[in-house]
Amino acid sequence: MRKIVIAGNWKMFKTQAETQDFLRGFLPHLDNTPEEREILLCPPFTDLGILSQSLHGSRVQLGAQNVHWEDSGAYTGEIAAPMLTEIGVRYVIVGHSERRQYFGETDETVNLRLKAAQKHGLTPVLCVGETKQQRDAGQTESLITTQLENDLVNVDQDNLVIAYEPIWAIGTGDTCETTEANRVIGLIRSQLKNPNVPIQYGGSVKPNNIDEIMAQPEIDGVLVGGASLEPESFARIVNYQ
Repeated sequence: MRKIVIAGNWKMFKTQAETQDFLRGFLPHLDNTPEEREILLCPPFTDLGILSQSLHGSRVQLGAQNVHWEDSGAYTGEIAAPMLTEIGVRYVIVGHSERRQYFGETDETVNLRLKAAQKHGLTPVLCVGETKQQRDAGQTESLITTQLENDLVNVDQDNLVIAYEPIWAIGTGDTCETTEANRVIGLIRSQLKNPNVPIQYGGSVKPNNIDEIMAQPEIDGVLVGGASLEPESFARIVNYQ
């Protein structure tokens, strides 16, 4: 049976004080959340310490937004897997479209980061997806297939989450039709050696569309951006019907 993973990606938002305010508003909403749903928060690096302390004993897992492929070294601005595991991080986002677009991530470096994460027991959340230009050119299927082929070389699919994020739907207010998201996620699953890898949808996920998204048979959760920043909003997503 495939695991359901509901993840909040806070990107470059929230100070430590704002993080504590969020938790006070969010955690009480989890009392009746079904046990089979894995809940994950991926804050900026500066918030990982306070979240690690505050989430201890709760059912919320801690994730990071990136990881380097070396255990240490002269890599200014990067973070190593042992630094993350030391403070209780369990998951890490790898290959997010913003990392690929703004910071030069390639399939090669994504692959290196995936393997480094797994080497230290972290579960990577691999992001794949197409731009509007690529979709309009009919390249969605070939692009995603190529991403998967290159990113997953020698990666353990028994310790992996994949997030399908159509880039044109991230932060734009445009949401991929749920049936289309389901179709593409089914395509992704068909390319995997392990059909039980949880595959999330990401792209303008909101409280008012979460029920429809999660009703699709191929979708195993969501990777949420802006809507994960407000306690009530993210709680509604976590407690989808």
